[in-house]
Amino acid sequence: MSKPTPISGFPEWTPAQRMIEQYVLDRIRDTFELYGFAPLETRAVEPLDQLLRKGETSKEVYLIRRLQADADGPAGDDALGLHFDLTVPFARYVLENAGKLQFPFRRYQIQKVWRGERPQEGRYREFLQADIDIVDRDSLAPHHEAEMPLVIGDALRSLPIPPVRIQVNNRKICEGFYRGIGLTDPEAALRAVDKLDKIGPAKVAELLAETAGASEAQAKACLALAEISAPDASFADAVRALGVTDPLLDEGVEELVRVVETAAAHSPGLCVADLRIARGLDYYTGTVYETQMVGYERFGSICSGGRYDNLASSGAARFPGVGISIGVTRLLGLLFGAGALSVSRDVPTCVLVAVTSEEQRPASNRVAEALRRRGVPTEVSPSAAKFGKQIRYAERRGIPYVWFPGADGAADEVKDIRSGEQVAAAAGEWTPPRADLKPLVS
Repeated sequence: MSKPTPISGFPEWTPAQRMIEQYVLDRIRDTFELYGFAPLETRAVEPLDQLLRKGETSKEVYLIRRLQADADGPAGDDALGLHFDLTVPFARYVLENAGKLQFPFRRYQIQKVWRGERPQEGRYREFLQADIDIVDRDSLAPHHEAEMPLVIGDALRSLPIPPVRIQVNNRKICEGFYRGIGLTDPEAALRAVDKLDKIGPAKVAELLAETAGASEAQAKACLALAEISAPDASFADAVRALGVTDPLLDEGVEELVRVVETAAAHSPGLCVADLRIARGLDYYTGTVYETQMVGYERFGSICSGGRYDNLASSGAARFPGVGISIGVTRLLGLLFGAGALSVSRDVPTCVLVAVTSEEQRPASNRVAEALRRRGVPTEVSPSAAKFGKQIRYAERRGIPYVWFPGADGAADEVKDIRSGEQVAAAAGEWTPPRADLKPLVS
């Protein structure tokens, strides 16, 4: 086999990085379950017609087809694509299983997703997301929108990462404001404003004129709204000072005030009202969230989501929801690239049991079994080389302890190869310090 060519955008972590990822997932999962979210996993594919009507990201969907498929391509139920997020498949799952679910339904989902976008630092074509959503039947109380930042704040605070700041806005504020100034296509205006950080105010003003039919004065008003940012409810006064009135605008301001005040009571400084946040997906209808790591703001959001009222609906059945997603691979990729995360050893193993001779390997195996029964990650030396070589093998792998089975009735001994301390020990009783039992992420 010739040397393979790497495929960009499909990260494959080293074992040490994978251990860090597993640690991060465990902490996120623990927090989600503390808040009462139940686990769920959905299929990797969805009907193409469902994926292609869910906003700008749908243009990046990967198609699924057999190698020997018809030249004309699949049609109908056979036209499938890999899901580009976990919200669309979750909405479909709710519709299919509504009769079996208890509402409001709280679920978390940790799975791979795929997007055919240009790979770059922190952006991948295959990546892991960790989502939470709350859906209800017919209507969803606004207080659930205020709960999302609390969960994410606690989850991210449990990780060895820089502090985060959650930027929040409400689509109703934007849409109501745009209507109040006379724009007839608020969704086009939202999509234009969503590009503010990427292309700047002047280009957004041009885009507003081209796609939303905005006049110079209307574009200026849209940009004035987007400039409003505050760590507390004072943003509401700044919005009112612009002199625009609309019932939807008032409703959005009231809902966003509740989100900001709830977050401030739980964790001061966690949330900031930032009215430039729009989110590019078409299905959001209320509060929207974007999260940045302090010091990594130039890379954009590592956690985002929002309220959606019409995504899970079919005929008279309607299941509004709110959700937020941590881009786990994006988060880790940025920190790995900066050398900001490390693990205390490259393997889970805490103890290497030495082998005196191949004839005595069964005795070493019995020691390992006794340690494993007590929860100590243990492996047996691959060879009965001289003890010095077995110790060096443990050093290369970062294993902190080497166990020497006793010979001719002598007691077993265990050595901390970092300090050189060696003491008598019994496999049924000895326990390593808590800090050594598992690799430490820092």
